[in-house]
Amino acid sequence: MPPPADIVKVAIEWPGAFPKLMEIDQKKPLSAIIKEVCEGWSLGNHENFALQIADATNFYITEKNRNDIKNGSILRLTTSPYQTAVQLHERIQSSSMDAKLEALKDLANASRDITFAQEFINLDGISLLTQMVESGTEIDIIHGLKGFSAMDTAVLQRSLAILESMVLNSQDLYHKVAQEITIGQLIPHLQGTDQDIQTYTIAVINALFLKAPEEKRQEMAHILAQKQLRSIILSNVIRSPTPINDEMAHQLYVLQVLTFNLLEDRMMTKMDPQDQAQRDIIFELRRIAFDVDCDPNNSGSIEKRKSMYTRDYKKLGFINHVNPAVDFTQIPPGMLALDNMLYFARHHQDAYIRIVLENSSREDKHECPFGRSSIELTKMLCEILKVGELPSENCHDFHPMFFTHDRSFEEFFCICIQLLNKTWKEMRATSEDFNKVMQVVREQIMRALTLKPNSLDQFKSRLQNLSYTEILKIRQSERMNQEDFQSRPILELREKIQPEIMELIKQQRLNRLCEGTCFRKISSRRRQDKFWYCRLSPNHKVLHYGDLEECPQGEVPHDSLQDKLPVADIKAVITGKDCPHMKEKGALKQNKEVLELAFSVLYESDEYLNFIAPDKHEYCVWTDGLNALLGKEMTSDNTKSDMDTLLSMEMKLRLLDLENIQIPEAPPPIPKEPSNYDFVYDCN
Repeated sequence: MPPPADIVKVAIEWPGAFPKLMEIDQKKPLSAIIKEVCEGWSLGNHENFALQIADATNFYITEKNRNDIKNGSILRLTTSPYQTAVQLHERIQSSSMDAKLEALKDLANASRDITFAQEFINLDGISLLTQMVESGTEIDIIHGLKGFSAMDTAVLQRSLAILESMVLNSQDLYHKVAQEITIGQLIPHLQGTDQDIQTYTIAVINALFLKAPEEKRQEMAHILAQKQLRSIILSNVIRSPTPINDEMAHQLYVLQVLTFNLLEDRMMTKMDPQDQAQRDIIFELRRIAFDVDCDPNNSGSIEKRKSMYTRDYKKLGFINHVNPAVDFTQIPPGMLALDNMLYFARHHQDAYIRIVLENSSREDKHECPFGRSSIELTKMLCEILKVGELPSENCHDFHPMFFTHDRSFEEFFCICIQLLNKTWKEMRATSEDFNKVMQVVREQIMRALTLKPNSLDQFKSRLQNLSYTEILKIRQSERMNQEDFQSRPILELREKIQPEIMELIKQQRLNRLCEGTCFRKISSRRRQDKFWYCRLSPNHKVLHYGDLEECPQGEVPHDSLQDKLPVADIKAVITGKDCPHMKEKGALKQNKEVLELAFSVLYESDEYLNFIAPDKHEYCVWTDGLNALLGKEMTSDNTKSDMDTLLSMEMKLRLLDLENIQIPEAPPPIPKEPSNYDFVYDCN
């Protein structure tokens, strides 16, 4: 007979005691269950205890989430969120810097749980963290004058990381942090030289930006502009002598995305043809271009004025000559296109007038319509910059040039609309070629952006070198390199060669494992590095490993490595955060870097051999090699890269004799069998 649906069978751990197997009745209050567990271990004051999920998350069990407990779950009896918060609140005020840093590490892990975070905030914990962040200002001021402790920097890092975690994990916590932390308190940390502190500071700003209600984001952007955040980042981070690491690049990319997302509202707002203020913008465009009086009450009949307006709107390149407001009812780009046009007309007046007058004097079929082009170009730029999309978690694709101007999107548009007009002339385009021109312009912009120009002027000069003629040359060159490799016979040959190349890569990985690698042991207190060495036996049957006093210069012989692990006993290879030695690590940058290099070998009796690779290359070599030994697929980035390189070289070598010979799409027909085989010559 199956157990009742409300009964859940679990194991409960308590330090120093055997785990207790018990059945939890989900109908009983949680406090009663905790009391029962405490009495089983003769523990008093059950109200000071709580249950946690016994995994890397350590989330507390509450009345809200208790239904998530599954049969077979492992729980842990621990101090209640309130007691833990009180202890940590005291510990982070310790006069010992070591004790303070350890407490902040524990706080960084615990604050991912909203139940705990709420208790910590109730103890006025945010104010305490705010004081630590503010005191970090003094660190930056005295930096360079008299050396400061790395511990002080670490405390500031932890404080900022905890604030970021709180903001991202709960809307309630966002409101509390936003009330306590001001942009003015964070800005000074960007003016120092410690890139880790700068990274965490931008991460907190991004988190506040991301979680802010939509109506407050424009207000926050205005404050950031007042505090000159962009120019501070440009001077102290982007143009700093210190190279930008991946984590900083990611935070700058997130800030770039969130800034451009402020344009989404205008991009998705249709023009109201009845709104006089909006129509006045179109009158302003006409006035600047043709230097005419736009007063609707001026002399002349209504019919004459309408005719004059229609003529001018046609010259301005609108689709609807009678009522151009209709052109801005398409979303995207909506009113954002009109904003861009007005910015161009006011801030680059000579270029604007030249483009309009130049095209109005051309033959009808060859004129480049400024209005239509601006609308389609704005839409294209929004697609390129992914306006309105949330930032990707793993992207580092920020563009330095967007941090060089307060109105970078509008300036970007101004450069690109002039490029469009130039490309139109180079292509001798007509109105039928509009979409072709837009495709070429997109390619020009994308190729120039790929080069990551440092300024808008540099972007402009890169575009000068990407004329229509140059784009045709690049396309032709790429086509020659790719065309043959896309035909069916070539694809079949690639498939045939691929297993050979994969076997070659596998042999290389195993040979490297036979040479062995020196690994560093990571301890919680890095006072002195310790090393160990691991290598595969030549017959690929055993892993030999052992501790070393120092990192060796060459290979270490098998007989000097005292421990062995038969390959046949290996059950699995585990990577990243699933590794046992990574489960206690926090979410800070240095731990993220270690996380990317961690892997473990699981063998019989649930034992683990834990590794931290010295670099990404060794990580790929070892994870590939171990997976190959287990008969599993090699999935590292290096394998893909090696496969692409070796396969491309092998294909080119095999096709060398076929240069300039057209490869047929279909195989030639098989000839009929001969009527007899008398022509066969017997060599014997």
